Amino acid sequence: MRVHYPRTPHLPWSPGATPDDVRAGDLSGLRGREVVVTEKLDGENTTLYADGMHARSPDSAHHPSRAWVKGLQGRIGRRIPAGWRVCGENVYARHSLAYRELESWFYGFSVWDGDRCLDWDRTVAFLRGLGVPVPPVLWRGVFDERALRALRLDVERHEGYVVRTAEGFGREEFAGRVAKWVRRQHVRTGTHWMHSAVVPNALGPGAALWSVRSGADPDVGALLAAVGFPLAMEARVEAVAEVSARLDAIGRDGDARLWGVLAAALHSMPRARVAARLAGPLGMRAARRIADLVGLHGALRRPYPDEERRAGLARMAPAADLGVLHAVAAAVLAGRADDEASQGREQVEWSALHAEEAGLLGPAPLEPLRDGLREALAGLGAEAADRCWAEARDAWARGRVATAEEAVAATWRWRSGRFPRLVHLVGPSGGGKSTFGAGLAGIDAYLSLDDLRQARGSRADQRANREVLGEALDRLDAALAAGGAVVWDATSLDQRRRSLVHAVARRRDALTTYAVTLVEEDELRRRNARRAHPVPAHVLAAQSRRFVPPYPGQAHRIWYIGADGTVGDEDGSLEGEA
Repeated sequence: MRVHYPRTPHLPWSPGATPDDVRAGDLSGLRGREVVVTEKLDGENTTLYADGMHARSPDSAHHPSRAWVKGLQGRIGRRIPAGWRVCGENVYARHSLAYRELESWFYGFSVWDGDRCLDWDRTVAFLRGLGVPVPPVLWRGVFDERALRALRLDVERHEGYVVRTAEGFGREEFAGRVAKWVRRQHVRTGTHWMHSAVVPNALGPGAALWSVRSGADPDVGALLAAVGFPLAMEARVEAVAEVSARLDAIGRDGDARLWGVLAAALHSMPRARVAARLAGPLGMRAARRIADLVGLHGALRRPYPDEERRAGLARMAPAADLGVLHAVAAAVLAGRADDEASQGREQVEWSALHAEEAGLLGPAPLEPLRDGLREALAGLGAEAADRCWAEARDAWARGRVATAEEAVAATWRWRSGRFPRLVHLVGPSGGGKSTFGAGLAGIDAYLSLDDLRQARGSRADQRANREVLGEALDRLDAALAAGGAVVWDATSLDQRRRSLVHAVARRRDALTTYAVTLVEEDELRRRNARRAHPVPAHVLAAQSRRFVPPYPGQAHRIWYIGADGTVGDEDGSLEGEA
């Protein structure tokens, strides 16, 4: 059934309201509620369904400006459930405003399940899975008329804004839960846009990312330019085309499709560099997952004892969607006819069969276990809950538990929270480790190898490193034995170096958290030059080359820290995202 989109009432202070417009005389449906304020885009209201689309009126006819969004509906329609509809703005054609850096020619602003509008957060998540962006969010909070009246827009670049409740609502409540502010004389063209030549609005670099999310064929050059990797493409176009086809075949859309495509395009880059570079344009969550795909795909091409394959694949599952990982591993071998590639393809295919038999090829094989444990441990302190989740995840990978009930029973001993804590800082010099560590609350002991070398005479003197490390490990053991919370501050660039510290923590049954800094090399060099005790340039370059960040599962928890010094993503939190 096709549904006409309701008319949105104007806020009382909207200067663009005309005598024919609907006005919101009563704001009681907004007051006292959390609202989201988004930019009102200058386009054509459009609704997408599983089997078609229309402009505001269900009987809208064809127009050249609607051709692109029809193609979008053709790509994403199969992912819109029956009875649902996606409402948004088709901004392909220029109306009164000329857009120059759009992320897409279609922005979604509401998703409806029958006569029920989804809450804002579910709306954003659902649209992202389709590969559809939402308009820029200008403000969010409990409805505050003074704050909204104080919003100042550049009326030469913005048409207005829309206010809606963050919670969902029924169609019959629409007029009280949604309202708009529109600039004065918002239509500023003499001829209606539908009767003029179609002039497309301009897309920005980010449009290449949304295009891939929505299922379009990737433009490799535009895609990598959008994330700051202007690289030669000779060896990547074929891999990207292959991984796109494989991801479509297994039904991976949205972010999962983008991550797999970028991992195939960047498969030969150092993993730490990939994560640091992508954190800016994509955010840390996406950056580290793409980097983990880059780092792990090669493991699937190597021979592995069959009796250990299930456990090995299960240990990878927290770090990567194994369906995407196998697609990337197969794609990077596309077009190669040498014996090594042939053997690699056989191993990837064999690994995929094992993963499928073990039920590991789905997008989130651990979620039933996680959901069950989260429910069972509701009300438990965060650190105790995270410890239980980490232990349950490890037991699941080893095949010792399979259900939430078994996981609850297996993790009983950690519910009390009576165990020491270790925060192990990881990353090259200049990444902000010490600043982050110094800002942590509730720390009983702070162990810095630089400080211990300084106490011996010089922090730059590496000749006594063995003795310094031994002293630090002894102090760590004593602090954890006393039940304290400890920070270990060293570069700890690879797992071999981290393993010495990890062994002490394991012996004392500590909750171990890696705090990993992921900062681009250029920024490391700039910071290093300003330090009171700069590291020699060749040493810093060598650190960047040797840096191998830990994978999920190599500690109970991992915090990923970006250039801004804050945790941008985490692994191992029971309440966090998978």
